[in-house]
This record gives sequence, structure tokens and C-alpha cells, in this order.
Amino acid sequence: MGDHLAARFKTRQPAAVIVVFMRTLLRYGYVPLIGGLATLAIWLAGHNSPRPSVALVVAAGIVASFTAERILPADPIWNQDQGDSGRDVLHTVVNESLTAISLALLPVLSAFTIIDAWPDQWPFPLQVAAAILVFDLGITLAHLASHRIEVLWRFHAVHHSIRRLYGLNGLMKHPIHQLIETTAGITPLLLIGISEPVTVALAACVALQLLLQHSNVDYRVGAFGRILALNAGHRLHHLRWPGVGDVNFGLFTLIWDRMLGTYTPPGPTVTTDQLGIAAQPDYPTRYLLQLTEPFRHRRPAGESARC
Repeated sequence: MGDHLAARFKTRQPAAVIVVFMRTLLRYGYVPLIGGLATLAIWLAGHNSPRPSVALVVAAGIVASFTAERILPADPIWNQDQGDSGRDVLHTVVNESLTAISLALLPVLSAFTIIDAWPDQWPFPLQVAAAILVFDLGITLAHLASHRIEVLWRFHAVHHSIRRLYGLNGLMKHPIHQLIETTAGITPLLLIGISEPVTVALAACVALQLLLQHSNVDYRVGAFGRILALNAGHRLHHLRWPGVGDVNFGLFTLIWDRMLGTYTPPGPTVTTDQLGIAAQPDYPTRYLLQLTEPFRHRRPAGESARC
């Protein structure tokens, strides 16, 4: 009997070692992996590759996100379908389709350029980095306003109604609110003549960052977690109570949050019962109802926007 148990242990030990190795590799390699995909997307855009090739990189990011969440979840419960998977896929398809349409309209949107000041002479990756910083500022300000101004909150509330955090949550938002945030981020860039390839690279980086920021992966980045807008800090933003969750608004970085005084370092683990909207625990969960809810909900007098 003892020999039998020993034999079973020996046969399982290599598999256990492999699992531990894979989880450790993923814990410290997941962010570099997504960063590598973003780098690939930037390279493709910089070489004027067909846009579907850039879209395939984003699709690879989605696959990587779902795979990593199964191997190394921050909370295994968040991997369980709560009747929201189909809805989230719809949000993703609709919002990414709108992004594709916006990219197709870039030649028209370039008419808004008022000064041709875009640094085309810079190395392409540096141009993308500059675009990310400017876009991040616009997004941060629009995001902050959406927690302060009631009419904006009604559309943003769709995103905050989630009851679990995983990759697709980042793309789960009302189309009108996506338009508001995108307009805030891209308008300054259009005004100074951002080039089309840089815009394509930026769009890919936004999609990959949204996956990274909301992913249910227990990854580690060390001190970078206090600079980059990643999942551990962003979970605090999804706490259900007004004021408590009004922190860490940045999409790519936490630089602007630090300047605005809205930065909070990653803290205790966030659990399912702490997510959602405290004032609207029964927020609609079906896709079409979420699209119409912002036009129906009205804030009682005297309450803050998030109430």
C-alpha cells in the first residue's frame, strides 16, 4: 500500500512542478506578454500593415486574457458565467465595431486639424507613447467628470454595474459613453494632426490595456503598480460605494490621478459583494435594457452623481 502511494506521488510530482512553473511564469510574465502584443501592434501599424493584422493582435490578446484567467485567477468565482458572458460579448463586438468605423473615418476627421504640429520626425514608438499620454489625460478627465456630473454618470453606470471583474469588462460600456471618452482623448490629438498609423496603433493599445486593466489574473508588476493603471489598483475603482470607488481614473497610467489627488494605492482584495452600484443594486443586466437605462434613470434631488 505504501509503495503504491509513493508511486502515485512520484507520477504526480512532475505535473505539479510544471503547474507551479507555469503559474509563476504567468504571474510575472503576463504583463510583458500583453506588452509584447502591444509592441507588435505598434510595429504593424508603423509599417502600414493591413488593419486586420492589427485586429488579429488584439484578438490574440483576448485569447491570452481568457487563458491566463483560467490558469492564474485572482478570484476563481469571477471566471464563472453569471448570465453576463453573452451580454459582454455584445458590448465588445458593438464597441470595437464602432472603433473600427472611427478609424475608417480618420481621413474625414483629419479636417479638424487646426495646426500641423504632430512630431512626425520622431521614432514611431515615441510618437505612440506621446499619443498615449495625451489620450490618457483626456480619458482621465472625462472619466472623472463621469463620476461628478449626473448626466454622464447615467451612461458610465453601465460599466460600473458589473458584478465580477475579468478581461471583457474593459470593453463593457455604453456606446455613448465610449464616444464621450474617446472624443475627450482623441480630440487634442486630431487638432494637432496625429497621423493615421499612430491612431491605429493607439486604438490597439487601448483595447489591450482595457483587457489588462480588468483581467482576472493574479499577476505581479512590483513598483510599476503605483505608476501603471493595472488591475490591482483599478479594482478599487469598482468598489460599489460613492466616494470610496471614485479613485484611480486613469486608463494607461496613474500619473494624472496623482496630480488630481484621486490616486489610491492597491489595497485589500476586492470581493464580489463589494462590486456594483450601491444605490442601484438591481441595475439591469441585459444588453438592450442597459442601453436604455441611462435615458430612464433620474437622480433624486440632493444626491451626488454616483448615488
